Amino acid sequence: MGKNKLRKFSEMETIDLVLQYPFARLKAEGFAMRGRWHDDFFHNTNPIVLELGCGKGEYTVGLARMYPDKNFIGIDIKGARMYTGACQARDAAMGNVAFLRTSIELLASFFAPGEVSEIWITFPDPQMRKTRKRLTSTRFMELYRQVLADGGMVRLKTDSPFLYAYTRAMADLNGLRKEVDTADLYAAGLDDPILDIKTHYERQWLARGLTIKYIAFALDHHTQLAEPADEFERDTYRSYSRGIIQNEHALD
Repeated sequence: MGKNKLRKFSEMETIDLVLQYPFARLKAEGFAMRGRWHDDFFHNTNPIVLELGCGKGEYTVGLARMYPDKNFIGIDIKGARMYTGACQARDAAMGNVAFLRTSIELLASFFAPGEVSEIWITFPDPQMRKTRKRLTSTRFMELYRQVLADGGMVRLKTDSPFLYAYTRAMADLNGLRKEVDTADLYAAGLDDPILDIKTHYERQWLARGLTIKYIAFALDHHTQLAEPADEFERDTYRSYSRGIIQNEHALD
């Protein structure tokens, strides 16, 4: 492990808004704050919003600045990734931000039923070959139901045509009410503050001519979820976080 990464891990241990619970620690200690985030951490009753796979925490911090009346928690298994956002939130003394280092599959160990009001999924790996690992699959929807309030919003922002098409089909097949659905966010004419938040990689994708897709839908607790037929056209490129561009002409 490089010295810079070791330094980040060491500093992360000193940042109060960072909670690190990989599986081994969770198994050994449990998580006493489950169901008590409002009382024990944020000290308010404002809605709790999760960003899953938060990376550097650009959306977690950006949204928290825009919406001081909500609490935001960035979740990622890679501690070094969230270092940037954690330092920004600490240095700005942001009381409505937390970062949780753990696996997304363990959400129910950290949050009680209905404790979460909204979920953001920002630029995840589309997992074109493995439906069960796709963060908008029905497997994950059932996991989100364990912590999300009935009818809470799930929001996906992605550069992947494949993941957008799949998620759209999943929402349509199961009758999940869509609030927003656009294949080209920045050309859709939406009056939404999120347009002002762009990650480093998102700016690079836009510069290459990729469009950004955005879909948001309400996830109820009663619908019997079914998987759509997995017959979606595969992406003709791999985005920066997953490798190099495979087909430059697809972006012209």
